[in-house]
Amino acid sequence: MIPISSAVSSRFTWSNLSRNRGCELKFNDEVTGTLWHSSRWSSDYVADTQHGNWTFRRSGFWGTGTEIVDSASQQQIATFKSDWGGKGELTYSDGPRFHFECRGVWRPVWTVTTEDSKAVLELHTRERYVDVLDAGAKCDACLALLVMFALYRVRQAEEDAASAAVVAVIAPS
Repeated sequence: MIPISSAVSSRFTWSNLSRNRGCELKFNDEVTGTLWHSSRWSSDYVADTQHGNWTFRRSGFWGTGTEIVDSASQQQIATFKSDWGGKGELTYSDGPRFHFECRGVWRPVWTVTTEDSKAVLELHTRERYVDVLDAGAKCDACLALLVMFALYRVRQAEEDAASAAVVAVIAPS
């Protein structure tokens, strides 16, 4: 895998994997990371990159938050709190915060910004690409985690929408 930071101001693409509802993140046709559903019976996802391996676990009331755990040490390294309207804040245990926001019809663009509103990355769901705009994450592992977590948020939104659609179809009038 290549380092994500070597591709700042560049475009990553992703493709779905048929197994484990996962996806591969690529830069110039080279895999930079993978994200997959850990098991059929769990809502956890696992992200692997050259810079780290993380587990994303739903948390909070209604599962609207996320706990990010280093897969090797099982130490919590960040938490995500979701707000209404597709917004949320990712807070690392050691302090840095990043803001996530969805915009557009059916939420096609997810933007990650620093605390001072500097754009770090944009994820375009319909076109299946991620633009890394700035290495505001300060380290390769932080940037890799932000990109993989953005992909996870897209997966989470897709799963939530699918669940809501099923309930709407089978719910009595």
